Amino acid sequence: MERINVVGTSCSGKTTLARAIAQRLGLAHVELDGLFWGVGWEPVPPELFRSRVANAVAGDRWVLDGGYSTVRPLIWDRADTVVWLDYPMHVVLGRWARRTVSRVRSGDEFWPGTGNRESWRHALRRGGLLSWIVSTHRRRRRTMLTQLDARPELRVIRLRLPSEADRWLRELG
Repeated sequence: MERINVVGTSCSGKTTLARAIAQRLGLAHVELDGLFWGVGWEPVPPELFRSRVANAVAGDRWVLDGGYSTVRPLIWDRADTVVWLDYPMHVVLGRWARRTVSRVRSGDEFWPGTGNRESWRHALRRGGLLSWIVSTHRRRRRTMLTQLDARPELRVIRLRLPSEADRWLRELG
């Protein structure tokens, strides 16, 4: 495993796991959200996003977290492994709540130079992350199954509970 894409629904813990994998295996870590979001929670232009992703996956050894469908083929054409955090809705919602409270309290900027910080207004707005998780969780699972079935060359590690992810990480390398 030298080119790994960690995927899963929003707030499943992709970035946390990807950082841990990268550290354990001595690989570069790339956060796809950091390539996607610009100033003021505006996405960067599609061609810039695609270029950033192409540069990120051009190397030989990396862990990339995120699953934007627009660039998934670009990532999976280079990846050798997909780690899928396929957690139940209640786990994801609990993680969303804890993460949101922590980030609102800290006021930390998500990605340097963007000014993007969590706020209650942003977290609970119509069309926001909570709404996205609830409305897409089931559909994204079906889509992921179909897309992974179409890519038999990829090694797939499907983790259905955080305890499975913890155990897998402990046994890694």
